[in-house]
Amino acid sequence: MAKPTIEDAIGRIISRYAPVSLGADLINFTKNEKIAISKLVAAGKLIDRIYLRQKWKGNEALLDRLRNAKPQDKRSLLVFNLLKGPWDRVEGLVISDPPNLPARKPEGGGFYPENMTKEEFESWVGSLEPEQQAKAKGFYHVVKRKEPGGELHLSPYSDEYKDLLGEAAGLLKECSKLVEDESLSKFLRTRAEAFLNNEYLKSEIDWLNISKESRLEVTVGPYEVYTDELFSSKSAFEFYLHARDFEFSKVLEKFSNSLQEVENNLPVPPEYKNNNLKATPIVVVNQLYSAGDVAVPMTAAYNLPNDEEAIKRGGSKLVIIKNVQEGKYHNILEPIARSTIAENQLQHLSFDAFFTHILLHEVAHSNGPHYTIGPNPVTVRSRLQEYHSAIDEAKADITGLFAAAHLLKIGLLTAPSIQQFYVTYLASAFRSIRFGIKAAHGLGQCIQFNYILLQGGIIYDPITARFSVNFDTFATAVSNLTRDILILQGDGDKKRVKEFVDMYGEVRKEVKEALSKLEHEGIPVDIRPLYEIEKDVCL
Repeated sequence: MAKPTIEDAIGRIISRYAPVSLGADLINFTKNEKIAISKLVAAGKLIDRIYLRQKWKGNEALLDRLRNAKPQDKRSLLVFNLLKGPWDRVEGLVISDPPNLPARKPEGGGFYPENMTKEEFESWVGSLEPEQQAKAKGFYHVVKRKEPGGELHLSPYSDEYKDLLGEAAGLLKECSKLVEDESLSKFLRTRAEAFLNNEYLKSEIDWLNISKESRLEVTVGPYEVYTDELFSSKSAFEFYLHARDFEFSKVLEKFSNSLQEVENNLPVPPEYKNNNLKATPIVVVNQLYSAGDVAVPMTAAYNLPNDEEAIKRGGSKLVIIKNVQEGKYHNILEPIARSTIAENQLQHLSFDAFFTHILLHEVAHSNGPHYTIGPNPVTVRSRLQEYHSAIDEAKADITGLFAAAHLLKIGLLTAPSIQQFYVTYLASAFRSIRFGIKAAHGLGQCIQFNYILLQGGIIYDPITARFSVNFDTFATAVSNLTRDILILQGDGDKKRVKEFVDMYGEVRKEVKEALSKLEHEGIPVDIRPLYEIEKDVCL
């Protein structure tokens, strides 16, 4: 048998992501808004370059090499743009020219010196004044060396990416004069200022206050911390441009006030509950363009900001991306379910359950403790470090499922049924685990699956090699797991969290066999976007 080649790996990656056309009807947009859209896409391309630097210092040079190759290797270029770098979680290094590339992405990305150890960082932080310590552990500063082998120091994003942020800020200011909605205009202005002064709090609040009447929804800036695999501290730049779906947004408004109701009924002691949650605005959109920290798998929804101080002052906002969710459900989830779920339970598969659980997942990121319980509270993120992202994804998933059952019980939800929620969740578990347990979402889902399986909520039939929901025990398992994760977060004990992850974070034999079957059947792992707007003459 011939030895697998890099070309084989690239072919497998491309086949795993089904191309889906994404766009929206812009007939009601003004001429100036359409001009703004073209300028915003240009800003997004700058954000993309910033993120490439954040993921790995050699990314930009590698991309230039791929673009300038003669003849151009379009398949490698496509894969690089999908992955935002040369590494795939499953295949490993898939672009090996030049031959001295590291076998995997440095854990600290471009946020820290590649030869810096955790111990060196912690020792250095301990020597700093409190204000500098906060910056060193915070979202918006890169850690560098003054010279090779020299001492560590901080560089604010506004300096580190000045060449690109200055140009992006100029585009945002131009767009602020073109868009119709004044609240969106204000956000674009203050976010442009943040790019230049590295102070993001004001513009975070302005983003939360974008009017429900704005036809455009723009998310741009440093947000998620998944790229920082050392400490889950440094935020990566991302860009989303959406057209608002007013009809669906109105339908889902009822959920914005359910956050505290769910919190009050969480299965944890009172000290682990947050009694001052703010109602979460929910916006349903159709994606026009994305860039930056948007490597596959595609984001179907997000709940931002992540900055605990911004959340404390202004709450959070949930953005649900309808056309991306539709693409995932029809191209990925339905085929997975037909291959893995007991045939007598396929009747319960439901797009509405998939859509609503993603919504509740994002809302649930706000539930539970964000600071440790005790006399000297610190952020859960700072305590759990590299385990935080996976545990918080598991928290959001399972608490969202707990919320679905509770909201059905009190009548705030009347559909989908609990059977539809549970079976669709089970099918979606395979979708998430396929991303790989090195990814936060994949590891978080693996933890949930094993926990519920061991508590009898999931049944495996070795004869049919299919899985089913045990409706008699599933709800209890969901409640127990919600309790355990929230308490782990509130206690902030990293050692116990590691033990929990080690116990439940391995892919079981029967799951591996199911995943191999999906691969053999050629079922894609996720979708990849073909943005209609990039074909528009205005760009």
